[in-house]
Amino acid sequence: MSSNTIHNPKEPRHLMRAKIVPRTVRVRRGGKVIAESSNALRVTELAKDMLDPVFYFPKEDVLAPLSLIEGKTSYCPLKGDASYFSIDDSGEAIAWAYEAAFDFAGVINGRIAFYPDQVAIEEVGTSS
Repeated sequence: MSSNTIHNPKEPRHLMRAKIVPRTVRVRRGGKVIAESSNALRVTELAKDMLDPVFYFPKEDVLAPLSLIEGKTSYCPLKGDASYFSIDDSGEAIAWAYEAAFDFAGVINGRIAFYPDQVAIEEVGTSS
C-alpha cells in the first residue's frame, strides 16, 4: 500500500489517498470566490465503491465566513466525526470538516471541504 494511502486498521478495505494538488484550487458560489488555495488536498476514497475526489482546504484559505450548523454531524469510520457549515442564514450545508479526525486520517484534520453541487470548484494555473 502506498505511503500516502490511509486506512482504518479495523477495516483495511475502506481507504483513502490524500495528495496536495499541484495547482491553485478555487471555489466559487454565485460568481464570488469563497475559497482559494495552493495547499488544497485532493482526497480519493474507496469504500463500497470508488467515491468522487474531494478537495479539502486549509481554514485560512476559506475567504467567506462559514457558520457552524448546530446539531448537524455525521460519523465516518475512516475519518471520524464531521461538522457542517452554511454560508448564509438558510442553514443549508455547503461545507464540512473533520475537526478531530482520527490520528491515521489526521492529514484532513481541520480542513474544509465543499459540496460540489453547492459551489463551483476549479483547478487553475499550471502544474508545478
